[in-house]
Amino acid sequence: MQRAPNRELFAWCTFDFANSGYTTVVITAVFNVYFVTVVAENRPSATLVWTLALSASYLLVLLTAPVLGAIADFSAAKKHFLVWTTSLCIVATAMLAMVGPGQIWLGALLIIISNTFYAAGENLIAAFLPELVPPKDIGKLSGYGWAWGYIGGLVALALCLVYLQWAVGSGMTETEAVPHTTLIVAALFGLAVLPTFLWLKERRQRSEANENMWRYVRIGFTRVRETLDEAREFTDLFRLLWCVTAYSAGITVVTTVAGVYAQQVLRMSQVETIWLLVVVNVSAAIGAFGFGFVQDRFGSKRTIAMTLLLWTFTALAASVIQTKFQLFLVGNVVGIAIGSSQSAGRAMVALLSPASKTAEFFGLWGMAVKAASIVGPVTYGLINYLSGSHRLAVLATTVFFVAGLILLAPIDEQRGRRVAESYSDSG
Repeated sequence: MQRAPNRELFAWCTFDFANSGYTTVVITAVFNVYFVTVVAENRPSATLVWTLALSASYLLVLLTAPVLGAIADFSAAKKHFLVWTTSLCIVATAMLAMVGPGQIWLGALLIIISNTFYAAGENLIAAFLPELVPPKDIGKLSGYGWAWGYIGGLVALALCLVYLQWAVGSGMTETEAVPHTTLIVAALFGLAVLPTFLWLKERRQRSEANENMWRYVRIGFTRVRETLDEAREFTDLFRLLWCVTAYSAGITVVTTVAGVYAQQVLRMSQVETIWLLVVVNVSAAIGAFGFGFVQDRFGSKRTIAMTLLLWTFTALAASVIQTKFQLFLVGNVVGIAIGSSQSAGRAMVALLSPASKTAEFFGLWGMAVKAASIVGPVTYGLINYLSGSHRLAVLATTVFFVAGLILLAPIDEQRGRRVAESYSDSG
């Protein structure tokens, strides 16, 4: 296949830069701590409520992502859906600035809305990946995107850190200033995503003209059913999706409660937590970029196996560390693991997906990740709520990474690629 122009490759990577501020600031580092400590007023159930709100959003994505992907493939509307889901995420993110102490239901509702549309956009942008470069370069491009994304997270964190220090220095309390960081995230998201909206192209042609939306919905469900019926043909891809489900459960625990863990267990301040996430994002950018080359050299399966070993180590270490310095050290390893594992997983799905079903299979990938995103955080929240121990809850996440290694073992990457390349879609 022909490589897309550099401007379009940049536009694709820029989306990762644009949306990373949302996960970094809202989900991982700043707003999650604000929700637990201020909005939910540090109640015993506060962490559980936060994880349940996120899980509700992931459940919505789980139920809709494959059908949305199938509709996008059939109607050649990936770009159209991407613009809408992204725009709605930005609006809901900005509205989080209105959430104050005790407004649990408002905060939870806006998190559900913003995170649902964020996740839908993640699936849609990933579906463009196989159309942009030849298979031999997919790992590198995916790695560039993730690395660029972590740089975007760093920019968002830096802007929020500068604002918080200015606001506190001007007489505001940290509690008053933190909600405004969501406005910074929304503004950065909206500006940085413009190259994607302008330059990324929709290459597929509509299968039929003048179809109404209900017809597309019926077609979407039909195509998903057909894909699931063909699961035996795509054995290695579906094994990969089970593997992704397992290890993503553990990854999601880290991305959703890292800030809460730092604050509740090691008593880090909001500013110290932001600095911790700066360290993690730097390491993640290095990991995503470096492991992109590792993946193209040694294969996706070996790359994912290496990252899961790193994850197992970090989960064990995080459960026993005693000092802030030790958490910063573990954070570096977490960064390398998170950047490389997510990039490698996305690229491997692209390699094992038929060209005519990329959005649909990435919808299934999104469904797998979001199923994990329900199981992981809820498991953590329940263990913490019942035991009163964040350390025990972190230790339990090692089960997810070990399960991922076990499920990865029987996957034959080369066989899966041959199946994808030879697939003929009659629809």
